[in-house]
Amino acid sequence: MTVVHDDRIHMAESNDERTLDELFDALESAHLPEGYKTEIVGGHIFMSPQRDSHWEITLGIVEQLRAHYPRKLVKSDVRIDYPGHLNGFASDVTLVAEGAKPDDKGLWRYQDVVFVAEVLSRSTAMNDLGPKRDAYAAAKVPVYLVVNPYTGKCVLHTEPKDGAYPEGERFGFGEPIDLSETPVGITLDTSEFPRG
Repeated sequence: MTVVHDDRIHMAESNDERTLDELFDALESAHLPEGYKTEIVGGHIFMSPQRDSHWEITLGIVEQLRAHYPRKLVKSDVRIDYPGHLNGFASDVTLVAEGAKPDDKGLWRYQDVVFVAEVLSRSTAMNDLGPKRDAYAAAKVPVYLVVNPYTGKCVLHTEPKDGAYPEGERFGFGEPIDLSETPVGITLDTSEFPRG
């Protein structure tokens, strides 16, 4: 198991394969610093600090979704287990389908996810652009939006086929992102997304 914290990698000894539940239980009992998002990608634990611009973009997307969907369908930083080896993601924004319900462990099912947005952080961008994108495609998440506050650009991935998304459509901050022909059914306004 690898633990990534603030761009430093620490190896933890492990002779046995742990489950996602065991890993998350261990994280919950640890005294982790406040203001960090923690998720497990491919069996590796990643912790990243929440920056103000990151939160403003996340909140902007959540508020726009909330204008059209009930609160119970819009999630932020909530664990959902995805296909692949030990993938327990806490996506920045997740929209689950109408009628979706948590499973018997209280977790939302990836099969009910219709939209995910990830706001890039320098320390974990490689996950959002690689293994997490691949897991979302394998899970057949219809809409995956990657927001890059450093460049002021977004990449929209839709309609995964054979476990992969086709080339994404690119948008600059300030351009509307038309999702009306997707299961999301709205247009996202990016004009107030901060850079940095």
